[in-house]
Amino acid sequence: MYLQIFNDLVMNIEEITKTTKNLNDTTKIILNILYTEKIISEQFGEILKPYDLSSEQYNVLRILRGQKGKPANMFLIQERMVAKKSNTTRLVDKLLLKSFVTRQVCPENRRKIEVSITQKGLDTLTELEPKVKKHEQSFVDNFSDDELQQLNYLLEKYRNI
Repeated sequence: MYLQIFNDLVMNIEEITKTTKNLNDTTKIILNILYTEKIISEQFGEILKPYDLSSEQYNVLRILRGQKGKPANMFLIQERMVAKKSNTTRLVDKLLLKSFVTRQVCPENRRKIEVSITQKGLDTLTELEPKVKKHEQSFVDNFSDDELQQLNYLLEKYRNI
């Protein structure tokens, strides 16, 4: 019953992609995840655009803020990135040019580079935070707490095949 009401309110993936044949559930899942990710990313990109930040650069800033004043090396940043294939060095270089981070050679190991967030980076994150929260909330307003827990469980189960 609930599923039927939901289907009547929402465009399904076949309508969105203008597919004329019936798609199997496996294909629908992949298309739904990809399409949903695209919508979330595009809207998030619009939030970051005035700050001249990419979502990957934003992710680096959040990782550095989480260090609570301690510098992070490139390996730690890469390890915590959501987009694991990001070029961390390039991202840090761009953030350095924008004065969002500083970079220093580690005194104990000259091959190790330490990166810290600047006050400008912290201030930018503080300014972005309510906008990001509003963006996140817009995608979950139609869900109950139980549905959110179930969706998280199912996505994690799906991803950990």
